[in-house]
Amino acid sequence: MSEANGDRTELGYEDARDQLIQVVRDLEAGGLSLEDSLALWEKGEHLAKLCERHLEGARERIEAALASVEDNGGADEPGGDGANTGSDRE
Repeated sequence: MSEANGDRTELGYEDARDQLIQVVRDLEAGGLSLEDSLALWEKGEHLAKLCERHLEGARERIEAALASVEDNGGADEPGGDGANTGSDRE
């Protein structure tokens, strides 16, 4: 199982998520020995953490992109000077 652990660290989000779904299904189906259930649980924990890392990375990328757009404030865009004057007319 140690070889499989090394392979999971390279999984993308979708593959890790799909494997995690299968782990949950296997655990819910029951019929496994205690040792097999524990090993599957540990695999699921690892996959869940991997998914969380992928999602956190995506969240950081989105926040950085939004911050970049906000920093520009539209002033650098053509016609950006007039875009924020709507509230000045009131």
